[in-house]
Amino acid sequence: MNHLLRHALQGTTLLLFTVCAACVQEPQLADTPENNLEALWRIIDEHYCFLSYKKQAIGLDWDEVHTRYRARLNEKMSSTQLFEVLAEMLSELRDGHVNLYAAHDVARNWSWYEDYPTNFSQELQDAYLGTDYRIASGVKYRILPDNIGYLAVSTFQSSIGEGNLSEVLHYLRTCDGLIVDVRNNGGGDLTMAERLAQRFTNEKLHVGFICHKTGTGHDAFSEPEAEYLEPADGVRWQKQAIVLTNRQCYSATNTFVRDVRECPNVTVLGDQTGGGSGLPFSSELPNGWSVRFSACPMFDKEMCHIEFGIAPDTLVLLTDEDKARGHDTLIETARKIIAKNEKKELPGKNRSRELRGKE
Repeated sequence: MNHLLRHALQGTTLLLFTVCAACVQEPQLADTPENNLEALWRIIDEHYCFLSYKKQAIGLDWDEVHTRYRARLNEKMSSTQLFEVLAEMLSELRDGHVNLYAAHDVARNWSWYEDYPTNFSQELQDAYLGTDYRIASGVKYRILPDNIGYLAVSTFQSSIGEGNLSEVLHYLRTCDGLIVDVRNNGGGDLTMAERLAQRFTNEKLHVGFICHKTGTGHDAFSEPEAEYLEPADGVRWQKQAIVLTNRQCYSATNTFVRDVRECPNVTVLGDQTGGGSGLPFSSELPNGWSVRFSACPMFDKEMCHIEFGIAPDTLVLLTDEDKARGHDTLIETARKIIAKNEKKELPGKNRSRELRGKE
């Protein structure tokens, strides 16, 4: 698959994949609770890309899930009751990219951030930005009083132009360092995320791998295909940069963090990202409900899954004491690091490359 097509297919939002990499054509079955559950279970069993990994990481037994949820069916249950059962069955996957769509509801799993501290305050971010910040394609930025650039990127869903990024970085060029805040960025278009990451390297970097499903078996995948981050043609940042993360960094933002942490002058600071990886797949149940899920796993450059998130270089959490004083612990820590011009730990040294699912 060529580079542009692959990234076009990878564009996602927090809850909805904006494109469908492939669609499963299931045989026509009668619309019964049993047939709908069997169809959904089989679709996931044959096409979802993380069953083996999640069996190893969190003990997921998809056969046992089938038995347990099949026992909850009865022929007289309502459509709403059936939706509840199927939604709960899908939640066993612990995947924010898995959704079941019906006319009355959308099943989703947000445990990747709901079960953890936010480590972010919109009120605090607004205070740091003030009222005279600049805006370029949805990206907010300003120069802080200590001559450190601050870039708030809340989504990759809207288009970020190459010209916009060059203008932003040119404006911030006299700063001593740059803080890139992607906290609470739930993703969007992976091309936009890559476009920003390309501004932090002067050379082609190997950042990870991707595989593609080749059959219905849980381990039926193509050979890993290397993924690279190419330097941008426009203005590139040459000084220290610190990327702020929290659990709500998901999907395209998760991949952005995977890529940018390999850049030589970048430090990732904050909390583990929420995860989310894989190209979208779509299918339909006998009753017309549709399901979308991940079908192509993505890895870091050492072939560790990024599905459950990426650890920061430096773990820093927002404290209640700082919040009460109107200070953002992550931003203030980043400012101190830049002021001291501390050196970034070399990629891979004493770094946890893979984090398992929550026990």
